[in-house]
Amino acid sequence: MQTTIKRNARVVLLTLLPFLGAGIAGAEETQKPGGVSIELSSAEAKGESCLLSFVAENAYDIDIEGAVYETVLFGAEGQVALLTLLDFAELPSGKPRVRQFQFNDMACDQISRILINGVQDCVTQSDMTDACMSGLTLTSRLETEVIG
Repeated sequence: MQTTIKRNARVVLLTLLPFLGAGIAGAEETQKPGGVSIELSSAEAKGESCLLSFVAENAYDIDIEGAVYETVLFGAEGQVALLTLLDFAELPSGKPRVRQFQFNDMACDQISRILINGVQDCVTQSDMTDACMSGLTLTSRLETEVIG
């Protein structure tokens, strides 16, 4: 009798296990924080200029209608070479976007580091005014460091 109860309990647990796992996975998905990620993907010399390509992705559940970042480029010796605004434009929820910026009279190998100094403008349909900076993740595929 006791063996039958144990066997039945195992059958019930094994039957419920996929549902319990789905509940846990679902809870993890709802707790996933949003944020914006910006990756320096490539740098291409264009004569005496440098074309930087970034991949930006918005992990929030809402679209970002406009994102402008105050950005500092540092020269080869670590000095501030340029303070500028980079307009990443619209960042739809969950969709990567490539944005390119050309810096005239600046060779790519002279850019040692890029600092996202802050947000100049961040437009959303909700009250998430800090959406562009809160949870910002910065990475680089190049030797040029991206910090913030």
